[in-house]
Amino acid sequence: MGQVLTWLAALLLGQRGHLFPWAPVCLATGIGVYFALRAEPSAAVLWACGGLGCLALVQHRAGPLWGPLLGAVALAAAGFALAGVRAQQVAGPVLDFRYYGAIEGRVIQIDRSASDALRLTLDRVVLERMDPDETPHRVRVSLHGTQGYLDPRPGQVVILTGHLSPPGGAVEPGGFDFRRHAWFLRLGAVGYTRSPVLLLEEADEGLPVARMRLWLSARVQAALPGERGAFAAAIMTGDRSGMGQETLQALRDSNLAHLLAISGLHMGLLAGFVFAALRLALILPRHARHHWPGKKLAALGALLAAAGYLALSGGNVATERAFIMVAAALCALMLDRRALSLRSVAIAALVVLVMRPEALLGPGFQMSFAATTALVAVFEQFSLLQRDRKWPRWIAPILSVVVSSAVAGAATAPVGMAHFNQVAHYGLLANLVAVPVMGVWVVPLAVLAALLMPLGLDWIALELMALGLGWILGVAHTVAGWEGSVGHVVAPGSWVLPLIALGGLLLCLWRGRGRLAGLAPLGLAVVLWVGTDRPGVLISDSGTLVGIMLPEGRALSRERGSGFVAGVWLENDGLGHVQPEAAALWPAPVEGRVARAAIGDLEILHLQGKRAARSVTSCHSGQIVVSSVALSLPGGCEVFDPPRLEESGSVAVWLRGGVQVVTDRDLSGHRLWHGGAPEPVRLARSAVADQ
Repeated sequence: MGQVLTWLAALLLGQRGHLFPWAPVCLATGIGVYFALRAEPSAAVLWACGGLGCLALVQHRAGPLWGPLLGAVALAAAGFALAGVRAQQVAGPVLDFRYYGAIEGRVIQIDRSASDALRLTLDRVVLERMDPDETPHRVRVSLHGTQGYLDPRPGQVVILTGHLSPPGGAVEPGGFDFRRHAWFLRLGAVGYTRSPVLLLEEADEGLPVARMRLWLSARVQAALPGERGAFAAAIMTGDRSGMGQETLQALRDSNLAHLLAISGLHMGLLAGFVFAALRLALILPRHARHHWPGKKLAALGALLAAAGYLALSGGNVATERAFIMVAAALCALMLDRRALSLRSVAIAALVVLVMRPEALLGPGFQMSFAATTALVAVFEQFSLLQRDRKWPRWIAPILSVVVSSAVAGAATAPVGMAHFNQVAHYGLLANLVAVPVMGVWVVPLAVLAALLMPLGLDWIALELMALGLGWILGVAHTVAGWEGSVGHVVAPGSWVLPLIALGGLLLCLWRGRGRLAGLAPLGLAVVLWVGTDRPGVLISDSGTLVGIMLPEGRALSRERGSGFVAGVWLENDGLGHVQPEAAALWPAPVEGRVARAAIGDLEILHLQGKRAARSVTSCHSGQIVVSSVALSLPGGCEVFDPPRLEESGSVAVWLRGGVQVVTDRDLSGHRLWHGGAPEPVRLARSAVADQ
C-alpha cells in the first residue's frame, strides 16, 4: 500500500501546476452521477454533499497527495449537490392528463418545430377550469391549421383553443428523455392547435430585448428576402424561424449547421473582429499608442460587444456558454494572462456547470467544450512546433485553418454521431471552404451593418454580407447533394460517450507520456460501439407503433403515423431507412388494423383501434400483444395497452438467451421530472428559479 501511495504522490507531483483543468471534470462527474440515479436523492443527501463540497476550499492544506484527491472528491460532491438543487429550483406543475380547451398566455419565445410549424412558448398560462397552483408555468404550442390572424410577437397575450399533454418520455428505453429536458425548461405541457391564435392584449413593457430581437430579424429579412436573409437573421439575432427545412437539412448534411447557431465560433469571431478593430484604432493616434493601455481597452470593448450580442441573441444556453468562454479569454487579456489556455477553458466550463448543471447532458455543451479543449491543447503543441521550425509566413495561416477544422471535426464527430446517429463524410472539406468566409467576410459585415443601422445605411453591409452567405449556402447544398455525403451509425450504449470523454481528456489535459493512457478508454469505447446490439422489439409509449428487428433492418407495423417515434427508432438503428420502407419489411400482411409477426419463438400482435381490439378474445404464453386502446385478455401473454404503457413508458424486448423486457421506467427510475418528489430542499428564492 505504501508503494502505491508513493507512486500516486509522484504521479500527482508530476502534474503540479496543471491540475486545475481537471476541476470541471470532477464537478461534471458529480453532476453525471446525480442524473444517472434511478431514485431522487433526499434533502439530507444533498445537504451532506454540499457540505462535503466545501472541503474543496481547504484542500490545499492536505498536502501534495491528499490535497488533489480531497479536492476531486469535494468537487464531485459539489456537482452532485448543485444538480439536485437546480432540479428543485426549476420545479413547477406538470400537466398529468390530456387537456383540450382554451389556452391563454404571454408569448416569450417563437421558433419552429421539426415539422416546420410555427411554435409559441407561453408563460403566465391560464387554462380553463384549472387551479392556478396546478397550471404549468410554461407551455409550448405548435400552430397548425388556418392561421394568419395574428403576427406573433414576444410580450403579446394570446388566446387559442388547443390540445395539451404532459411532456413525453424517451421513445425507447435509455434514449433521450424529453421529460427531463422539459423540466429544466420549465415546460409543464406541450401540444398543438388547429384553431386560429388570437390577440388578447398587446405587448406590455416587458421582454424589450426579445421584441428588439424580432424587430431586427424582420428588418434584416426585409432587406434580404429569401434564405440568405433568414440566414443573416439567424446569425445576427438567433431567430431561425425563417429558415426552410430544406436549407436546414443541407447545412446538417454538410456539417455546417454550427454556422447557423450563435455559439463559440460566432461569439469568438465577433469579439475577435471588434478587438482587432479597436486595437488598430487605438494604435494609430500617437498619444494613445504611447500612453493608453490599448490592448486592455480593446479587450474591454470586445467584451461589451459580446455582452450586447448575448442579450440581442436571446441568451439561450449555447450563447451563454459561448459568451462565458469569450469573456474568460478577454478577462485574461486584461489581466495580462494567456487568453487561450486550458485554464481559461476550465474556468468557462466551471461557470457554465455551476449556472446550469443540466447543460452537461446536452450535445451543445459536449461538442463546444470538446472542440475548444482539443483546439487549445493541439495549438499549444502547434505553436511549439512552429517556433522550432522556420516556415514561410504564408504557410502558418493555411495550416491553422486546416488544423483547426480537422481537430474540431475530430473532437466533435463522436459526440455528434452519438446524439444524431449520422456523420457528414465531406464535413471537413465543407468547413475548410465555408468557415474562412464566415470569419473574414460575413461576421465583420454583420458588425458593420449593426453600426450603420442608426443611419439607415445597413442595407449596404447586408448586400455585401449576402454574397458570403450565398457562398456558404451554395457549399452546403452542393456537398449535401454528393452521393454518400451522409453516413448513418447505430446509437451507442450508455458507457461509450463517458469513455470517449475520459480518453480525450487524458490526451488533452495530462502532461507527459502518461497522456497516451487515454488511448485505452478510446479503444474500449470503439469496441463497445461496434458491438452495440439493438432491441429485438420496440413498443412506443402510446401503443400505436411496434418495430421488430429483422436481418434486413427494423420492420414497422405502420406505414404512417407516429412518424417522430419511427424516425428516432430508425436513426438509432443506424440503417438510414424511412418509415414506408421499414413498414414494407413487416413479415406478414397487415389484416385491417391487426399486424402479426414472429421473431424467434416470440409472436407479436399489434392491435390498432377498438375494432381490432375486439377481434382478439384470448392469447397464449410466448405472445406479446400491443394495443392502442385499453385491453384485457385471458391467457398467459404479455399485454401492453395504454394504461400499462402510461406507467412503464416505451418498451424494449431483448432476445438474448431468452426474452427480457426492459421499460423506460426501469432505466429512468422515479425522478422529479417523472413525478418523484422527495422532501423539498429549503432554498432561498433566486433568479434561477424565475428563469
